[in-house]
Amino acid sequence: MSRGKKLYEGKAKILYEGPEPGTLIQHFKDDATAFNAKKKATLEGKGVLNNRISEHVMGHLTRMGIPNHFIKRLNMREQLVHQVEIIPLEVVIRNVAAGSIAKRFGLDEGEELPRTIVEFYYKDDALDDPMVSEDHITAFGWASHGELDEMVAMSLRVNDICSGLFAAVGIRLIDFKLEFGRQFDEDQLTRVILADEISPDNCRLWDMATNEKMDKDRFRRDLGNVTEAYAEVARRLGIMKENQVLTDTNEAGK
Repeated sequence: MSRGKKLYEGKAKILYEGPEPGTLIQHFKDDATAFNAKKKATLEGKGVLNNRISEHVMGHLTRMGIPNHFIKRLNMREQLVHQVEIIPLEVVIRNVAAGSIAKRFGLDEGEELPRTIVEFYYKDDALDDPMVSEDHITAFGWASHGELDEMVAMSLRVNDICSGLFAAVGIRLIDFKLEFGRQFDEDQLTRVILADEISPDNCRLWDMATNEKMDKDRFRRDLGNVTEAYAEVARRLGIMKENQVLTDTNEAGK
């Protein structure tokens, strides 16, 4: 499927015009970044793995009734997605203390939180994506009260679904980041849907037996074997067979 002109390039993905109005082609890069791109590397095969894992998770969410931008995978690095107007917020759902919340509140990493916590961050790399409140969001017009309610409800539902999906293959969903967008219909009415990706790049995933990290923390903390950990997630989800290597030229399992 031919793609149109490049519309946007982020740290891990590129968006191109899609073949039909209201569609985009989302291309997954091998670039790895952390700390708002202050740390960078290229990890061969990471984009292929994220594409396949996100396809698997988004497809499962679709079947469970969660509206999202995913339409279909096109090849090993690209997906066809619905075009949306991205809401400039990162929604972080936390089940277990890890990363910044452990540091902010002096919690032991791995400590179970009293309940699932939902946090909002304003998407702006120059400002290091500051944490914001619902008052900030509505005051500055980033989202309405109704949209916030939808995003929180959908985030908690996605958390329930994905926690079960990963737990079934021995993986604990510690926390993850979601992004949402507004999808317009022919009458310019909007609905909020899930966008971006769900992969080890934006989820903390720990082995349930050993607590071994299987996500981008391996890159952030110089633990090594980043793509190997991503590949293990793919194998457990049934996307890859044992000892299979996913490459751009290997369309096995498509």
